[in-house]
Amino acid sequence: MHPILFKIPTPGFLQGFLPEELIIYSYGALIFLGAILASSFLTIQLKRKFGIKSDDSLNLVIGIILGAIIGGKAFLYFENPSFFNENPSAIFSNSGFVFYGSLIVSLSVVWWFIKKYKLALWPFLDIIAITTLIVHFFGRLGCFLAGCCHGIPYDGIFSVIFSDPHCAADPLHTPLHPTQLYSAFMLLTILVFLFLIKKIQRFDGQIFLLYLMFYSIGRSIIEEFRGDEERGFVFDGFLSHSQLIALILLIISLYFYIKKEMNIGFTNENE
Repeated sequence: MHPILFKIPTPGFLQGFLPEELIIYSYGALIFLGAILASSFLTIQLKRKFGIKSDDSLNLVIGIILGAIIGGKAFLYFENPSFFNENPSAIFSNSGFVFYGSLIVSLSVVWWFIKKYKLALWPFLDIIAITTLIVHFFGRLGCFLAGCCHGIPYDGIFSVIFSDPHCAADPLHTPLHPTQLYSAFMLLTILVFLFLIKKIQRFDGQIFLLYLMFYSIGRSIIEEFRGDEERGFVFDGFLSHSQLIALILLIISLYFYIKKEMNIGFTNENE
């Protein structure tokens, strides 16, 4: 759609050190907006729930962002090692990120933070779930503007056509499934649902586990309409890397959800 938000002429005193124009990309701008909103939510919630100072919350935010970048790029590399070995610069261009890589490494940072400050695990993860959804929602809108994470050819009422030569979509000038918008709608729906569940929450960790389950299911379905097949398949044309990770996360989160529900039932029976 519009991968480049706008361009700024480089000031004269910086000419020679920087390109003639500074380019502001839509994807980066929306990720930045999402990160600002999510970090504000995280800071408020950590102070309210755990009494964590703003400076410490900021350190966590920085750690999560760095973890998301490293994890997202690392998993991207492993989806197509031969291509990135031959084109190493491509991994830092319009190739984007692998969300599950960002999630897994970021959760490692969260785990370190929990251990350092001796916080309750499940209540903390409930906050992280909402925070992640906020950033991810804006990230998917950024994907739509950048043309990455696009869908397969589709000549229907919801189809979109990418024509900007700077778009990551391939092919251009062809009706495609707007899988980025499908994902954004899914994420927003999960976010609203979790805020409603929060009012009647039964146990700590319920928000986080529901987030993992619903996202895993939704992502697996949307994956069927994705057209960027270079992401790779575990079983060619049948199960993608993301679907495999989604299946594993779904099984693990469902196990813990059932276990916690059973513990509640057992406690109620003994009262």
